[in-house]
Amino acid sequence: MIGLGEAPESRLADRLPPVRGRLSEGALLSRVTWFQVGGPAEVLFKPADLDDLAAFLRDLPDDVPVTPIGVGSNLLVRDGGVSGVVLRLGGDFARIEIEGEEVVAGAAALDANVAKTAAKHGLAGLEFFAGVPGAIGGALRMNAGAYGSETKDRLIEATAVDRRGVVHRAGPQELGMRYRHSDAPADWIFVEGRFRAEPGDPAEIRRRIEEIQRARAESQPIRTRTGGSTFKNPPDAKAWKLIDAAGCRGLTLGGAQVSDQHCNFLINTGAASAADLEDLGEEVRRRVKETAGVELEWEIKRVGDRKA
Repeated sequence: MIGLGEAPESRLADRLPPVRGRLSEGALLSRVTWFQVGGPAEVLFKPADLDDLAAFLRDLPDDVPVTPIGVGSNLLVRDGGVSGVVLRLGGDFARIEIEGEEVVAGAAALDANVAKTAAKHGLAGLEFFAGVPGAIGGALRMNAGAYGSETKDRLIEATAVDRRGVVHRAGPQELGMRYRHSDAPADWIFVEGRFRAEPGDPAEIRRRIEEIQRARAESQPIRTRTGGSTFKNPPDAKAWKLIDAAGCRGLTLGGAQVSDQHCNFLINTGAASAADLEDLGEEVRRRVKETAGVELEWEIKRVGDRKA
């Protein structure tokens, strides 16, 4: 109840610029992340296209934070939810186009679909994307890779829009891409990537994609509520080997578990909270530090607030 002389608490939605896309208050992010945990977005924004996104960012009040989440594959949303605007690209941003021997993919295009589309047109070199969970936006941000190749190996140019609504284009060297990292400014939101491919035998390309997908299914818990790899590989080491040697395979905390199949993956067994998953990850880091003297670095992005 609001007393006399008191102003009602302002709603963030009332301070946001008009859009052609969709703004949703209190959207449940557990419905769109692969872990299926976490609190709500204060406001979720799905822009209609690049112009809609750029105009929104340009006119957005400076004090309102923006958190892009992609398709939620390599993301842990904390139980307290995410303040400000959560950005999720879709629709126009999921397109994949072939231009000669180049593949142009929007940030919301699934990595696996990029590989399959290239294969359909007899273009080789992008098969590794079939083994990368998530979408192109995240691949550009973190230089995602699998099975001997990385995003930077095939990237010609990435397009991003910054917090002021200014559009930027940059190649892999300008982005400072290296193992699971890019030097792109934190406020850049990737919207598109242009990739180099080359003509190949469609049957051989499809065979390679099937081989990658089969290997991934055999080695990773892809049919569970999980994310991508939890921790980055340290220099000259494999994170999963360090985790296994620390006795963490199958370790549980609440509803969270270290996968028995691949111990660099955390699993929501059905009733995990985001706190269970994060705390289990921190326990794994503690044990690896204790046994091997190595400080594991999170590869999964963690956003939002823990509940008090």
